[in-house]
Amino acid sequence: MTRDVLRLSDLDAFEVTAVLDLAEADGLDPVLAGRGVSLLFEHPSARTRNATELAVVQLGGHPVTIRGEEVGLDRRETVEDVARTLGCFHRAICARVARHTTLERMATALDRAGMDVPVINLLSDLEHPTQALADLLTIRQCFGGLAGRRLAYIGDGNNVARSLLDACALAGVQVSVASPPGYRLSEEDVVRARELGGTVELVDSPEEAAEGADVLYTDVWTSMGEEGEAAQRRLDFAGYTIDDALLERAGPDAILLHCLPAHRGEEVSESAFEGVRSRVWQQAENRMHAMRGLLALVLGDGSREQG
Repeated sequence: MTRDVLRLSDLDAFEVTAVLDLAEADGLDPVLAGRGVSLLFEHPSARTRNATELAVVQLGGHPVTIRGEEVGLDRRETVEDVARTLGCFHRAICARVARHTTLERMATALDRAGMDVPVINLLSDLEHPTQALADLLTIRQCFGGLAGRRLAYIGDGNNVARSLLDACALAGVQVSVASPPGYRLSEEDVVRARELGGTVELVDSPEEAAEGADVLYTDVWTSMGEEGEAAQRRLDFAGYTIDDALLERAGPDAILLHCLPAHRGEEVSESAFEGVRSRVWQQAENRMHAMRGLLALVLGDGSREQG
């Protein structure tokens, strides 16, 4: 059975743990030996491209990175035709796309064609599951475990926040989210996370969310494609900066995470970002390890059938 990972919740709790274990395992089977993996990027990428290319190589495969304009989704060729073409050559398709429906169309086209080629979401407007897996890996490394920890997410209720919410739910991490009005996660997002077993609270105040937390997490206030809103968002998010004062409200061993790129002076202060509590570079490196673990799960023997 083809294992697409379009949303974080396409994995269950057992599989999330399996990905983290595989990410730290030595001597993984070269499940991609002699095989290619297509990496399609409609949006620019630094960490995701480097992390995924190297993860593929570490599993014995050959990554082929393709820019969006090279295939012209729904301009030069339909999404479905592009997916089936890539499926002729590659063991998996990993894609960073503008619209989540593009991933769904790819997966449906491959399935209808009888091609056992998983589609993995490297970022869409809806979710960023590979980032959330790296986040969990970082938290587990820093604290020795996940269950019972508390994470405070400060900022925009965006694709990163949505995947992080589900990842924490499956891992037993409690979450408090502080976002200004108009930028909050939806009730549907909260209900889904709670149905996955999560403990979630939405609050107005960054100070309330941060109080006693083990992890403070933030992302840029203006994501790709929203650049025209940047000035208004800076006004709307005033007071939602993670700085040294907010870190002091967190637990004594609390860490700072940021999925990057960072806009110092907006969502995070320079001193907090560069301070002793920051684990952003460990988190960035873990993008590669988590991606290797996910590919090993999806393409190897670590599927849910083992549970």
